[in-house]
Amino acid sequence: MSQLFNFALIGAAGFIAPRHMKAIRETGHRLVAALDPFDSVGIIDSFFPEAHFFTEPERFDRHLDKLRRKETQKVDFVSICSPNYLHDAHIRMALRNQAHAICEKPLVLNPWNLDALSDIEKESGKRIYTILQLRHHPSIVDLKAEIDGNPNKNKRYNIHLEYITSRGNWYFRSWKGNLEKSGGIATNIGIHFFDMLTWIFGAPQTNTVMQYEADRAAGKLILEKADVSWFLSINPETLPNEVKQQNKRTYRTLSVDGREIEFSDGFTDLHTISYQHILNGKGFGLEDARQSIEIVQEIRKQTSSTKTYPL
Repeated sequence: MSQLFNFALIGAAGFIAPRHMKAIRETGHRLVAALDPFDSVGIIDSFFPEAHFFTEPERFDRHLDKLRRKETQKVDFVSICSPNYLHDAHIRMALRNQAHAICEKPLVLNPWNLDALSDIEKESGKRIYTILQLRHHPSIVDLKAEIDGNPNKNKRYNIHLEYITSRGNWYFRSWKGNLEKSGGIATNIGIHFFDMLTWIFGAPQTNTVMQYEADRAAGKLILEKADVSWFLSINPETLPNEVKQQNKRTYRTLSVDGREIEFSDGFTDLHTISYQHILNGKGFGLEDARQSIEIVQEIRKQTSSTKTYPL
């Protein structure tokens, strides 16, 4: 029988938390504790109703410490679904309690946070993993295999990426609308696309922002093997007319040399696949996350009129 791992989860009331709960259950493990300052977490009943729940991080941290001192009950992994600016602190909490961390993207907001976490990883002997689920998407995996297998190693590709995911007025009242807490729109909805592009087409050479507003951004990104134009938006008015006519609120398109790469479907199980890779010792770590974090930090540096809070 394979080992049964204990998980704790931070950010249980968030949008992405159910995917983590589902992944924990589907990989055959158990959630023993969860934390969120908001107590609208009835979703836990659908997965792990026996899990202990906390609204205060101090009591949650105390609970993890108590479990750690009971070797058979200690938490092995802490899944982190909290607001972006808290990821660094919550990763540290996990490692301090002798647990591995599995953190949603962005792993951290700034590249220098990765360096500090690398030291803590070495000190603790525990790993920090991040969710880069597009690297597991079948269409994206096939595209990477195609690019890697092209005998013309000097070929450059023209890439167009457009992603529009409509958000209401609540967005700007939440932490997501706060640049210092979320990193802004490119970080919030774009970082996994930037990771995917650098994974396939190589490291960034130049990064130019053409447009940047609270609800949309656009730019040019020159990678080792590709010239990328990108557009990101949360404003439904930027949706193509044909998408509006279908009463849809999300639109994504990725083209390579004018050829559309279809990857709208197939997202449902990517967190479970990500967990399987992590539990098999093949998860993505700090250095895997670095290039996309550097890209979005450079976008902020080019566009922010105020200094980004040095988290």
